Amino acid sequence: MDRVQTDCEGIGATVERVPGTLGRGDHLVVRAPWNAGSNERGIVMLGHLDTVHPIGSLARNPIRTEAGRAHGPGINDMKAGAHACFAALRRLLETGTRTPLPLTIVYVADEEVGSQSSRPLIEAEAKRAKYALVLEAARGGGRVVTSRKGLARFDLTVQGRPAHSGSAHKQGRSAVKELAHQIIALESMTDYDRGITVSVGMIEGGTAANVVPEHAAASIDLRVPTMADAVEMVARIEGLQPVTPDVTLTVTGGMNRFPYTKQERPDVAALFEQARGLAADIGFELQDLPTGEGSGGSDGQFCIPFAAVLDGLGPFGGGSHTNDEFLDIATIVPRGTLLLHLLQTLR
Repeated sequence: MDRVQTDCEGIGATVERVPGTLGRGDHLVVRAPWNAGSNERGIVMLGHLDTVHPIGSLARNPIRTEAGRAHGPGINDMKAGAHACFAALRRLLETGTRTPLPLTIVYVADEEVGSQSSRPLIEAEAKRAKYALVLEAARGGGRVVTSRKGLARFDLTVQGRPAHSGSAHKQGRSAVKELAHQIIALESMTDYDRGITVSVGMIEGGTAANVVPEHAAASIDLRVPTMADAVEMVARIEGLQPVTPDVTLTVTGGMNRFPYTKQERPDVAALFEQARGLAADIGFELQDLPTGEGSGGSDGQFCIPFAAVLDGLGPFGGGSHTNDEFLDIATIVPRGTLLLHLLQTLR
């Protein structure tokens, strides 16, 4: 955040640093100089500077370029897209070009962990915008995202009864055993035909090898294509019942990002058509994900109640969230040019 703030101020942009909360880092709101005094709804570009990669990942995937690819943790998701926002604004300022609409960039610090700290900021800026351009990496083949599945996160905690695993095993009630039952039940809720996935991503429990475990917990990720599916699946997860006698379950959490489709949003469809036309002028075909399948989740979903959203506009590569993450260098110029032309033509 320090580096990005310095760079943005260095090109003449106005930068507001918003302190993070909930133990998260700070966020940045970067505004073009011509925003001053305007009450017109404008364009907000979204980027996040956090990654899923822990300290030490550079040893396994060091920053380097090889055979037309740039490698490194977070380079595809989404350092390249975050830099594209900056590069577009820098080009506008270097050439003395003013966009028809006010222009703002929001850089957040906690997208990968649910945007709990940054969501109010994103929503506040979206209310001031007519368009939200999200620079997440494009999907397979360079597709932009015009529909996204809804995303829910839950925490499941299991309370059992501890006992000595040798002399009093019968008196114990294993929270870990109960969690195993619940994991199978949860994963069985996945229905690929309906586009619904339920994944238990993290588990923990127990205190020692010779103690019947009293506590266990799991984190749950739910993806759904429609609001009707969201209502159904949230009720199923919140309604989990214990299999083991004398054991209790507690489920917390809920929907974090809601689904949307371009079929339900004519403004999103129109924004995509404009981008597709600009891409054709540049020399490439722009396609989208009209059903949201394979789209993942993003901060653009916080903007959709207030603005037309076009997501996945960044350069792209592959291996996101893995130690093989890379960026296809050849995609930087055409995707950056498309972004610049959108900024220059949206009204």
